[in-house]
Amino acid sequence: MTTEATAATTLLSRINDRTATVGIVGLGYVGLPLAVAFAQAGFRVIGIDIDQTKVDALNRQESYIEDVASTTLRALRAPIKDGRLTFPINDGHPTFPIAATTDFAALAECDAVSICVPTPLAKTGDPDMSYIIAAADQVARYLHPGMLVVLESTTYPGTTTEHLLPRVEAGGLKAGQEIFVCFSPERVDPGRTDWTTVTTPKVIGGVTETCLEMGLALYGAALETLVPVSSTEAAEMTKIFENTFRAVNIGLANELLLMCDKLDIDVWEVIDAAATKPFGFMKFTPGPGIGGHCIPIDPLYLSWKLKSLKATARFIDLADEINSGMPAYWVQRVQDALNEVGKPLRGSKVLVLGVAYKPDTSDMRESPALEIIHQLQAKGAVVSYHDPYVPSFRHDGLDMECVRELADALTCADCVMIVTDHAGYDWSIVHAQELLVIDTRNALAGLA
Repeated sequence: MTTEATAATTLLSRINDRTATVGIVGLGYVGLPLAVAFAQAGFRVIGIDIDQTKVDALNRQESYIEDVASTTLRALRAPIKDGRLTFPINDGHPTFPIAATTDFAALAECDAVSICVPTPLAKTGDPDMSYIIAAADQVARYLHPGMLVVLESTTYPGTTTEHLLPRVEAGGLKAGQEIFVCFSPERVDPGRTDWTTVTTPKVIGGVTETCLEMGLALYGAALETLVPVSSTEAAEMTKIFENTFRAVNIGLANELLLMCDKLDIDVWEVIDAAATKPFGFMKFTPGPGIGGHCIPIDPLYLSWKLKSLKATARFIDLADEINSGMPAYWVQRVQDALNEVGKPLRGSKVLVLGVAYKPDTSDMRESPALEIIHQLQAKGAVVSYHDPYVPSFRHDGLDMECVRELADALTCADCVMIVTDHAGYDWSIVHAQELLVIDTRNALAGLA
């Protein structure tokens, strides 16, 4: 039997009988739900993260992200005994515990590892590959024959073959023969309950056909639907296109808002009317900008890649220009509204409602509220905020706490700015105050 057949057969056997150990590098909003999914499917799971706080919380079965309940973690049997990472023998129970550690040496015990680390943009606008490279170097250090390595971090097409593959092959083990390498982009939408890590279709591409076979076997044992593609580059491009589609269409909706503002047309009326068409139209709405880790950032990976090839991504660049300019547009709306009632923005009390980037979550990554607050303060406004999900935050010189009493804050405000339309807000109360309100989300629709 060939080396490839032996490695593949052994790995498949361990996956099928659930004796495989799965490692998850990065225990954030992507890695932790994935770890839970594999544990619930009967795999022994070891989570690795450089954040000791996360590791300690997970080993206490305490969740630190909204999409995983602590009760879910407690339902997985405790992995810690005498201070060591220990697991019971698989005795027919349908779940296994998740052990967490900061020690990458635990990778030596793993048959498969999924890399779920951040991929931010550097201040220069270039993709920051440092987290992926650091994780790949650690995996390569503890790599062994028969191991499957899957990159889940969203990144530009070619990352798997340019950065991950050379590192894991540097020791002499070849992908598709002794080891197996895939890319399978995360599709997590924080706060959703209808589509989860388990139920959302999972795209996956392999460096070779055998790599893809191993990846499909592992993920197919824990997730409901798999979507195989021909290569890691195709899988990488799929994720970038998904988020570019949203960024461009949100940019179009935001530009429609700017045009309707000039033409004195109600943009929300136009969008709602257009959305009645049962075919050929998908509803997107304008707002204060775009937030989250994916939509503001992922399309720029592709734009950067094309620039390196002396090409341009014109739709992406234009959408980014429009979306990035929305905070300034709304701040100007606040200033103009105050001027109309004889008040300058400087010295006026502006209450921002909602600072998370999307409703009903505490996630503030790339939230447009942050830029809005910065710009308001730069113009001399006295800014406070209320958000039921964010008791306090620090960001780039901002150090703010949520106002304790919303009713009192509404009474004191010269202007209220609705940035995040959390479902828990009673908009009728805001409307009843007869305040000067700048509504970036059309939250007060129907209350006039």
